[in-house]
Amino acid sequence: MGMRPTARMPKLTRRSRILITVALGVIVLLLAGPRLIDTYVDWLWFGELGYRSVFTTVLVTRLVVFFVAGVLVGGIVFAGLALAYRTRPVFVPSNENDPVARYRAAVMGRLRLVGIGVPTAIGLLAGVVAQSYWVRVQLFLHGGDFGISDPQFGKDLGFYAFELPFYRLVLSYVFVAVFVAFVANLVSHYIFGGIRLSGRAGALSRSARIQLVTLAGILVLLKAVAYWLDRYELLSHTRGGKPFTGAGYTDINAVLPAKLILMAIALICAAAVFSAITLRDLRIPAIGLVLLLLSSLIVGAGWPLIVEQFSVKPNAAQKESEYISRSIAATRQAYGLTPDVVTYRNYVGDGQATAQQVASDRATTSNIRLLDPTIVSPAFTQFQQGKNFYYFPDQLSIDRYLDRNGNLRDYVVAARELNPDRLIENQRDWINRHTVYTHGNGFIASPANTVRGVANDPNQNGGYPEFLVNVVGANGNVVSDGPAQLDQPRIYYGPVISNTTADYAIVGKTGVDREYDYETSTETKNYTYTGLGGVPIGGWFARTVFAAKFAERNFLFSNVIGSNSKILFNRDPAQRVEAVAPWLTTDTAVYPAIVNKRLLWIIDGYTTLDNYPYSELTSLSSATADSNEVAFNRLAPDKKVSYIRNSVKATVDAYDGTVTLYQQDEQDPVLKAWMRVFPGTVKPKSDITPELADHLRYPEDLFKVQRMLLAKYHVNDPVTFFSTSDFWDVPLDPNPTASSYQPPYYIVAKNIYKNDNTASYQLTSAMNRFKRDYLAAYISASSDPATYGKITVLTIPGQVNGPKLANNAITTDPAVSQDLGVIGRDNQNRIKWGNLLTLPVGQGGLLYVEPVYASPGSSDAASSYPRLIRVAMMYNDKVGYGPTVRDALNTLFGPGAGDAATGIVPNEPGAPPPAAANPPPANVPGTTPPTAVVPPAPDGATTLSPAKAAALQEIQSAIGAARDAQKKGDFAGYGAALQRLDEAINKFNAAR
Repeated sequence: MGMRPTARMPKLTRRSRILITVALGVIVLLLAGPRLIDTYVDWLWFGELGYRSVFTTVLVTRLVVFFVAGVLVGGIVFAGLALAYRTRPVFVPSNENDPVARYRAAVMGRLRLVGIGVPTAIGLLAGVVAQSYWVRVQLFLHGGDFGISDPQFGKDLGFYAFELPFYRLVLSYVFVAVFVAFVANLVSHYIFGGIRLSGRAGALSRSARIQLVTLAGILVLLKAVAYWLDRYELLSHTRGGKPFTGAGYTDINAVLPAKLILMAIALICAAAVFSAITLRDLRIPAIGLVLLLLSSLIVGAGWPLIVEQFSVKPNAAQKESEYISRSIAATRQAYGLTPDVVTYRNYVGDGQATAQQVASDRATTSNIRLLDPTIVSPAFTQFQQGKNFYYFPDQLSIDRYLDRNGNLRDYVVAARELNPDRLIENQRDWINRHTVYTHGNGFIASPANTVRGVANDPNQNGGYPEFLVNVVGANGNVVSDGPAQLDQPRIYYGPVISNTTADYAIVGKTGVDREYDYETSTETKNYTYTGLGGVPIGGWFARTVFAAKFAERNFLFSNVIGSNSKILFNRDPAQRVEAVAPWLTTDTAVYPAIVNKRLLWIIDGYTTLDNYPYSELTSLSSATADSNEVAFNRLAPDKKVSYIRNSVKATVDAYDGTVTLYQQDEQDPVLKAWMRVFPGTVKPKSDITPELADHLRYPEDLFKVQRMLLAKYHVNDPVTFFSTSDFWDVPLDPNPTASSYQPPYYIVAKNIYKNDNTASYQLTSAMNRFKRDYLAAYISASSDPATYGKITVLTIPGQVNGPKLANNAITTDPAVSQDLGVIGRDNQNRIKWGNLLTLPVGQGGLLYVEPVYASPGSSDAASSYPRLIRVAMMYNDKVGYGPTVRDALNTLFGPGAGDAATGIVPNEPGAPPPAAANPPPANVPGTTPPTAVVPPAPDGATTLSPAKAAALQEIQSAIGAARDAQKKGDFAGYGAALQRLDEAINKFNAAR
């Protein structure tokens, strides 16, 4: 029986066609409308910033890649379908029960839909996926040379960074396209009768045979190309169980030859497959394909396994020695740990130090950091918040400035930003939230080595930060009491203000000043934004666009929007940088700094690769995790890299949102490639002003990655490296509430790189011995402009206490535990241990410093802001302890050791800290034996019993002994006196 007549679809009425057309139009509008609006808004936003070329370049690249990939894949699939249809048999024997006949009739009834719709859908899908790889395309087009060749093939590393990923991308898309075309051609021939499975042997038409073997042969040829490219990817491969990255002995001597053998076999098999075009015998290509499969199992997998088990493992250290050396050199190069950057120096670690030697380390002892930026934020909030809608992040930042005497000091700094989530009641309506409460006000800095008043003074203000403020004052003038002059302290852009949904603000003159600014004693003063930032929304078209963008009708109906109105949105500094430089990975830390009288947010940007030959692959999220809580959930991206450079320093103006990118690494080939992709968007390094350079710091995330790698790659000998016996560990945070790595710390201390006593701003970290709690090294990265990026590693022999052992020694010291036990008695105070700093002092010694804070025992979190009450130290095995740095140093090393120490700003009794929003609560107990727990002296109408009188006398004696011991720095005696006091009070209360 021949082919059945073509089944026809029922004809639609005119009304049905109109309804279907309208429905499809509505669906397209709903799907495409928001995307078109977002694209137009992005076009406006990039134009406002002056980076519209970035937007158009990315958009055009995505569209071109989408079109090329879609046409390529869709075209190949269409060709496979069309060839099968055009060469279908004219007559196909069938019967009424043939299931293929029903499918054939269905396809013939929808021939255009299947023939064009299926390839189009597959092409669209391929294009959507492919356009996300626009980065590979641009790097391929604009990449260059590294000037370094790989040790195996001698190819410049630019081939691996810029070319190989693109070749892999093209190969994968062509392979998928040909494979789908093969399947489509196979199914089409089956449906149209070119392939029949009836009978014992079935039948295959000549056209079907030619087309299918041609496509199959192309697939085998593509596999041969893949084997060729696999050779290069071996250099970034990690074999399980090996402590290094890259091709090892087995890969070079077994896998690499196997790839060449398999490629040759694939070419032979491709020829065998193509032979079926003329020979009509499918057994030859079948034998070839089976040969290729068996070869991949035997040659590609079996032979390397045998070499690994019987040749490498019995003598692995020697066999892998050459390749370990390659990995060490490549990893150091890829992560910026080469000898021109990293200097190793032997350091005793437990050297003896006299009081005079410690006192002479003025750059260190005068800058010992007392303020922990992860602890003091509540104190900033209590004293400097001012209004309920202002806010400080839970983790503050560290930066450095010159003090009034011209000395380099580190400061805990914070911008007083607006937090829309803290608006209350009628402050939350749309007009107030988006047109009245639009900006923050003020930059707060506290010297990190200073507190205001000693904690055991009779007044209750001791131990709090000294606040230096730049703010719009009550008279409308800018108060600049901070470490640098600031002309404009209003903050419209920042991580706090943007950490909410719909973070936009509508600004501009609309008749009256509308934005809340400050208050006088009698009235509220408003303000109108005059900065460059913002997209104009005065016209009705713009208002309609943004009404759709934010799903907010007030854009259309509110009279607070006028012809001069602008909208500020996308106000997060890091997100603004990531948008204008989509090729950058930004640091999780964003910090404010006063530069040239402007408040800037500074962001570090990284260029990365994930296929640097022989370099270790590192997870950014794992390497940068530590015990510090990350502000605003700004976690490092969950990506793996084998190459990283801090290639860009970015700034965002806190007032007008201007984004500026500066070239930091002038040698980075990846940055140079991106500068060719987006010319003019990154300013040369020479444009970094000295004022900005003074506030650039070595980036924290990069340092965390580098210290993780230095734990392994400080080892030079490949045999020792293979044994892992000389590896280091990043220490865990010794704080009992922490469960992750100890964070690195920014400090001002003596210059480790220059090995002199000049003050240097540096990022530091201790390193432990492998799986032990003893110190192995101390790492310091310089942030000084003249020596920026220089890393010094002090290697420490012997068994020197690491951070955990030092913390244990401090917290279990009898005098310390007794003193803090009395302070925290009956939950009057909650004790918090600050950051444990490790500081080189004296002749080869290491001083541990740990500030101790107390906050009220109240369960009210709002009033639980901490203050410094003690400073604990450890040097070698001796503990020093006192209310000030000077006291602790003198206790530890002897009189005179703390002569250079600062740490206390005089505080008038009863006077609140400067610019305090609210005074501290009066019920925060001091650290002198508190008078509140001492029974009152009897008045003339009261006669004490002999037992109470004796107890009272003992109380007074204990108080006197405690004060005498404290003056002498005898904290063992001080703790004993406090214990006597506690017992005497209990006796008094029990006596009758």
